[in-house]
Amino acid sequence: MVTIVSCFLIKGPAKALGRVLYVPGQRRYGIVLRNLTLLLHSPMASGSDYALAVSSELESVLRLKTVNYLVTRRPWLDLYGVNVRPVAPFGSASRRPYVDPALIHRSLPDELLFEVFARMTPYDLGKASSVCRKWRYTIRNPVFWRTACLKAWQLSGIVENYKILQSKYDGSWRKMWLLRPRLRTDGPFVLPCSHISGLYVSRNTYIRAGVAEWKITNPVHVVCYFRYIRFFPSGRFLYKNSSQKIKDVAKCMNFRSSKADCVFGGHYTLSDDKVEAAVLYPGMRPTVLRIRLRIRGTTAGANNRMDLISLVTSGVNSSEASAPEEDILGVVEGWQDDETHNPDVPAVSHKRGMTPFVFVPFEEASATKLSN
Repeated sequence: MVTIVSCFLIKGPAKALGRVLYVPGQRRYGIVLRNLTLLLHSPMASGSDYALAVSSELESVLRLKTVNYLVTRRPWLDLYGVNVRPVAPFGSASRRPYVDPALIHRSLPDELLFEVFARMTPYDLGKASSVCRKWRYTIRNPVFWRTACLKAWQLSGIVENYKILQSKYDGSWRKMWLLRPRLRTDGPFVLPCSHISGLYVSRNTYIRAGVAEWKITNPVHVVCYFRYIRFFPSGRFLYKNSSQKIKDVAKCMNFRSSKADCVFGGHYTLSDDKVEAAVLYPGMRPTVLRIRLRIRGTTAGANNRMDLISLVTSGVNSSEASAPEEDILGVVEGWQDDETHNPDVPAVSHKRGMTPFVFVPFEEASATKLSN
């Protein structure tokens, strides 16, 4: 690089330029040098004593400086590999320097990260595996999925679950969780928080004739009601038939509900994708409700739909009604659809209200479209 600092005094018509000083780093040095060259080569400046001596020197400098104009300058390239200090958010009144917090998944050791994942639900594990590659490989640890599978199918027993694992799912607990039909409970592994579970909801409607009022002579009402089922991994379930919306029923679907909530408990069994359930209605004429369901899903591993195969109500005698709650499923085992043990309560196989069940998590109870 040639650096020239020179001062020229030009006589004659070029005196208007005065003293021209070239300093390296100025943005307009090229324009100044080009103007000087044109001026010195002009006929008016040809009679100057300084023009002939300086003209060749300026031309050599211009040839060297034109290289800077052939390369496009890209300021953003200077930022590569440089840590840019963060600034305070726009509108912040704090004068203290803004410190960017470190990424937590880089700060936590692997042992502590493992303990956090061990306390997450399988659906939260699936969401966490989308964060980064490290979390994805960590979550593929079979320990997490073994715990989830043994909890979901605890009614089958540990030995039976291990046999199914080896015979159908190539020893992969994660594959077993995704492909084997199961009931959605979505409960946690450690803390029994009921607010993160969900309900199976069936929305049904029927038409009822109304009473003539004013100018309406033939009123017709469309009645909407819901069937609610909440399953637990222990083999118990809660059942409620109501016209209330999901967000209102979700608060009382637990074992601490009062009799006014009309929530009834029963037991169920799961065989492949078939569910057999029974619930006893107490009263002057005890009635047992037998439910047969089939599990399916909109995607692999979703298990968010249940089809009603049959819905039968039958009468039971006094001895059967006084049996413990957990034995009611064994009492009605093997019964025919038209079988009843109380002549005052005939067996009825219901054909209406057979809309499939949809699983709704509790956190989505107020926003689901089923309540609209």
